[in-house]
Amino acid sequence: MRYIWDGSLVTGNAMIDEQHQNLFTAINDLLKTCEEGKGKDELKKSLDFLTNYTIKHFFEEETLQKKYNYPDHPNHHKYHEAFKETVRELSHKLIMGGATDALTREVQDQIGGWLVSHIQVEDKKVAAHVKAQQGK
Repeated sequence: MRYIWDGSLVTGNAMIDEQHQNLFTAINDLLKTCEEGKGKDELKKSLDFLTNYTIKHFFEEETLQKKYNYPDHPNHHKYHEAFKETVRELSHKLIMGGATDALTREVQDQIGGWLVSHIQVEDKKVAAHVKAQQGK
């Protein structure tokens, strides 16, 4: 399964939307690597990029939240920390055991599925708050 960027994922904040699109590309690249049974070196390369880009995105998004005094920042930060832990755990499983069908499904559900849900609910609230604050 590939993740497709569409209108339901647009938050209206250019920086956030661009970074989300890059995360979708990274997740799709990781899934492709898993599905094609590429070697551990390729798998590690995809995972490292996804991990590092996720950290960069979350840092920049949370910086924006702080700048505009987003009231739910503490909870949003907790969501991000839990997601980073999930990525670390799945990375460990993938490196140790390789890309099994079951683990590929876990990546889809716990990384791709989480990201879609998080964008559609939480990140849209952040973008709306930032936009409202910028309009003041």
